[in-house]
Amino acid sequence: MRSDSTHLLPNRKNRRLGFFSGIPVLFFLFFSGQGCIPYLYHLGKEQAKILLQRKAISDVLADPEIPEATKTKLKEVEKIREFGIQELALAPEGGFKSFVQLDRPAIGWHVSACHPLRFESYTWWFPIAGTVPYKGYFSLEKAKEEEQSLKDQGFDTRIRITAGYSTLGWFEDPLFSSQLYEDPGDLASIIIHEMAHATVYFPGDSQFNESYASFVEDQGSDEYVLKIGGQKLLSERKRSEEETKLYKNLILETANLLKSAYSEGGAENTLRKKKTEIIGDFRKKLLQTKWTKINSQKLAEKDWNNEDFIGMLRYNSGTSYFRKRFLEVGKDFSKFHEEMRKLKGKTLEERKALLEEK
Repeated sequence: MRSDSTHLLPNRKNRRLGFFSGIPVLFFLFFSGQGCIPYLYHLGKEQAKILLQRKAISDVLADPEIPEATKTKLKEVEKIREFGIQELALAPEGGFKSFVQLDRPAIGWHVSACHPLRFESYTWWFPIAGTVPYKGYFSLEKAKEEEQSLKDQGFDTRIRITAGYSTLGWFEDPLFSSQLYEDPGDLASIIIHEMAHATVYFPGDSQFNESYASFVEDQGSDEYVLKIGGQKLLSERKRSEEETKLYKNLILETANLLKSAYSEGGAENTLRKKKTEIIGDFRKKLLQTKWTKINSQKLAEKDWNNEDFIGMLRYNSGTSYFRKRFLEVGKDFSKFHEEMRKLKGKTLEERKALLEEK
């Protein structure tokens, strides 16, 4: 956990590799199809606390007790929100008009799980959000308990930090102290991603929703950086992200190899062997690549499993499809969002097929 003097609390600065840290899910809803009273109590209590702690950004800016560095970031948030509405055609219901000072280093933690020999996510059902492949908590200990239960059932699991979430316009989503990223491009990324969910969202289709929001995030944050710093700042940002992009592409490449191996089928022992070989090759590539910012040795020693790779696909599928449609409408965000809304009449499988277009 890195500490940052411009923030009231330490925060993670790992936004640009979104699938590790970000997730826009209605994990605080008071009603659930799971029938789990303790879970609902946990979510209800913590969400009520957040609602009570919200302060309008205008009030925070007028508070003499708030550090100037924090106020500077909040003023940036106001600019990004307005840019998102005016230039990216994002729904104003996306929030970010208020601020919450957390008493913990992250908004929360979410648990995801996948079948060990298939790219088949374990899912939960929630009203409005529909079926989702993650379950969120405001407590790390509770997330660990959920993960252990899934491990006991034989699933590949992972706990990730929840960097952000969207209520899809049902509530005014605040900015949290853990989201006050130092870099304006990273700050724009988290805000644009969550606002995108309030703009286009298909209940139960997490892969499309997350990939769409990630595409809008990447395009939109680049345009924001270009506006505030010109081509020079954008080029610097692109160069700084080259290694992260290479790392992400390596994970995506491995994910597709695993997906292909599982789709071919076979005996359990055969599939386990293929899985071990593919992940083993992935570890070798990590070690063989010359990194400057990434600790390849530490990553190679990580206990990689299916959830790590399907998680990357969940947030980064359909890039070619989204880019093609974006170019077809002349890079007009309003028309692009409208084209995406037209997909509401398609089935989940039909939208999934679109994401697989080359």
